[in-house]
Amino acid sequence: MISLVVPILNEEELINELVSRSVSVLEKLSEEFELIFVDDGSTDTSLHKLIGHQEHDSRVKVISLSKNFGHQAAFTAGLENASGAYVAMMDGDLQDPPEVLEAMYEKIVNEDYDIVSGRRSDRKGNQTKNGMTRLFHQIFKSVANLEDLENAGNFSMMNRQALMALLSMKERVRYLPGLRSFVGFKQGFVDYVRDERLQGQAKMTFGKLSLLAADAIFSFSKFPIRLCLILGFIGTIVFMFAGIYVLTAKIFGFAITGWPSTVLSIYFLGSIQLIFLGIIGEYVYRIYKESQKRPLYFIRKIYQNEEKK
Repeated sequence: MISLVVPILNEEELINELVSRSVSVLEKLSEEFELIFVDDGSTDTSLHKLIGHQEHDSRVKVISLSKNFGHQAAFTAGLENASGAYVAMMDGDLQDPPEVLEAMYEKIVNEDYDIVSGRRSDRKGNQTKNGMTRLFHQIFKSVANLEDLENAGNFSMMNRQALMALLSMKERVRYLPGLRSFVGFKQGFVDYVRDERLQGQAKMTFGKLSLLAADAIFSFSKFPIRLCLILGFIGTIVFMFAGIYVLTAKIFGFAITGWPSTVLSIYFLGSIQLIFLGIIGEYVYRIYKESQKRPLYFIRKIYQNEEKK
């Protein structure tokens, strides 16, 4: 059996085509499959449309969360409720073409891969947003010490063994592409062109993308805290030489009168300290979130075939 997990947030304009294309692809791959939609607190008619499809096709399963818990939590809810021997993840905006799942499945079955991720060879749509996404992937690849993460997002397929390894990691602040890379196993890639959004508004705004990027970097890299150490060391050396210069100027009588240099140095050191406090605060916040041990999500209702309940 194959399971496809798709989180949904206010995608009423795309639901019909999303279901049609996904079912068409899954039918080619296996006679047994389940198409799992996770409604992440939609406020439009997305849930109503999904329930309509579920009532007409028992292979469709709908998980309705009690509120909006976020993209990564919605994916986790779907993965934890998937029962397939092979489980795929795909965004619900059709920018990741469902047809690429065929190549992923062939690679897992015929080439003995445990995890196959979609790697974006090109992107259509908003070039500014695309450029910022590329920049994030380049930075994350450099600082996270995780291989082959460049241009690979949530779009992927894995076998049951790899899925169980992924789900065994229970951190509350989650970046699934990073966790997927961290578990190891034999991993491969399928290159594809990421489509532009057909209809509706993008749900991953600049602010949400920035928060996701912060979660990814702080969860998988020592770079931010190491940056504090490097800047502190550089600042110490700079002001040591500055102190030597001031003493020399005083001794030989060519010191500049006034206080601008003093004020500037105070502001400079104060700014560095605030940056350090902010970075340390990010780590403390994440430690606090982990220590709370709150569930990632709550399920309001599951709509599925009676025989599977």
